[in-house]
Parts: sequence; structure tokens; C-alpha cells
Amino acid sequence: MIIHDNLLYNTAMKRSKKSKTLQDYIDIIKELEKNDLRDKEYGSILILALTEEVGEIARAYLAEHGRKPTNLKAQRDETYKQEIGDLLISIIKLAIYKNINLDKRIKYTIRKIRYRKLHPKK
Repeated sequence: MIIHDNLLYNTAMKRSKKSKTLQDYIDIIKELEKNDLRDKEYGSILILALTEEVGEIARAYLAEHGRKPTNLKAQRDETYKQEIGDLLISIIKLAIYKNINLDKRIKYTIRKIRYRKLHPKK
């Protein structure tokens, strides 16, 4: 299975040399996760994965920026920049599983942020 997944990933990533769109990544992840999407516990697993990834980002960020200088494990593990990639993939997986249109969600949130910037609370 790992060999098949690696071939699938390499094929998908080599389709073109131009930058991938969000939809390109969603399509790749859909293909990689197609068997897992049928599992009724998949949503719960994804929520736990999101929580775990946020914790890993926080731990790595705090270790790198001196807030937890004694946390040697965090300093040896992946950096918070690498962990952000893991978090993004977890978010995409959850969106696929729950049939959430990420493009619409991102646009909605940007509109909300713009509104708040233009109309700050007093």
C-alpha cells in the first residue's frame, strides 16, 4: 500500500511544474483517502488529528521561540512550519469528509475579516 500511495502521490505532484491550486491538493488527498472516507469513525479520528496537530504546532513554536527552552523533544521534532502543513492537510481531510467547500469558507472568512477591519468595535 505504501508503494502504491507513493506512486500515486508522485504521479499527482508531477502532473505539471506550475503551482498547485487548493483544488489540486484536495483532489490528491481525496484519492489518497478514498478508502478511509467510508469509515464511520473517520470524522472523530480527524477531529482528534486536528487537535493533535495544533498541539504539535504550539509545542514546536514555543520551543523554537524560547518559551519552552527545556522541551528538548519539541526541538528535535518537526518545526512549527512543518507542522502547519500537517494541520492544513488535516483540515482538508475534514472538509472532504464533511463535504465542506473550502473555497467558499475561505472567501466568507476573508469578507468577515475585512468587515471587522473596516468596522472595528468601539
